[in-house]
Amino acid sequence: MDVVIGADQDGFAMKEKVKDYLKQRDYHVIDVTPQPAKNFVESALAVTKEVMAGKAHKGLMFDRYGVGSTMAATKVKGMVATNVGDETAAHQTAEHNGAKAIAIGTGLIGLDRALGLIQRYLDAEYVDGRHQVRLDMLAKMI
Repeated sequence: MDVVIGADQDGFAMKEKVKDYLKQRDYHVIDVTPQPAKNFVESALAVTKEVMAGKAHKGLMFDRYGVGSTMAATKVKGMVATNVGDETAAHQTAEHNGAKAIAIGTGLIGLDRALGLIQRYLDAEYVDGRHQVRLDMLAKMI
């Protein structure tokens, strides 16, 4: 699976550790911030562009609280992203919401917890069906 990752200055250290974790598990990692972005808007949009262009299956965004990256990413029409803090939410957002990226708040979540929720997110597949109605509604929003 191709996974794109990006971080601002606050999320950079964790992003680097997650990158190593993913590579050890044979994920193809696209790092859009080999140096930390100046702010979460830049890093989130870099991740979003790769995912929306079909260059990666899923994206991971890192900043201090995760909220900023989520806000920036979801400004892009068609992008579904969320800030996650637990494994159930990480799994469900992929399975039910078709989330193309998740944001991790490195000031709130430690590395072990982050790795667990990232793995749950990456392991989950979108199930479509009744959930597509909501995605269609989101796509029609301005």
